Amino acid sequence: MIERPRRNRVTPLGNIEASSHRGTLMGNRGDLHDNEGTVCRTWMLRRWISCTLHTPTGRRVTFDTPGCYTPLFFADEATALAAGHRPCASCRRPAYEAFRAGWQDAFGEKPSAVEMDGVLHQARVRAAGQKVTFIACLHDLPDGVFVARKSAPGTAFLVRGGGLYPWSHAGYGKPIHMPINSPVKVLTPAPIVGILKTRRLDLA
Repeated sequence: MIERPRRNRVTPLGNIEASSHRGTLMGNRGDLHDNEGTVCRTWMLRRWISCTLHTPTGRRVTFDTPGCYTPLFFADEATALAAGHRPCASCRRPAYEAFRAGWQDAFGEKPSAVEMDGVLHQARVRAAGQKVTFIACLHDLPDGVFVARKSAPGTAFLVRGGGLYPWSHAGYGKPIHMPINSPVKVLTPAPIVGILKTRRLDLA
């Protein structure tokens, strides 16, 4: 019997989808299951983090279990950031400290994890559950940010090296190019865009 992929892969557009492709990072937003073990909500906690694929204790990850956190998976760091997840302060300490230092560079203060989670939550999801986005000119955006184009609203594009790389669960497509003054819909939360403007994070 072939097992169907679970609905646990997160896209830069903020959707949680089923995919057979593997991720490079695991995420946590709390228990997203209903009583039958089906993912039925997009978040439960304000602490949205991205973790290594292996728990430090070696404990097995539990899937489809009400009462336990729902493991989510991301293709890469840029995807996790676009979805609004910051690095975990425990299993990804160096990445967390780089993120926090970038926050200080961008906003003049070095907040706690709880303080960052509060600001990030307002910048990533509305009360009704929709993803928060904003419009910006392409030339104002740093590498590592995800955007959507008016002509292709269902496709997320990674800004990198002057090109826009279309995202999919299977990987990135060939880049397209737009005039640098083009307006685009920004998918990466605004505070994280600010960090990426001041500090190069490891987006591999």
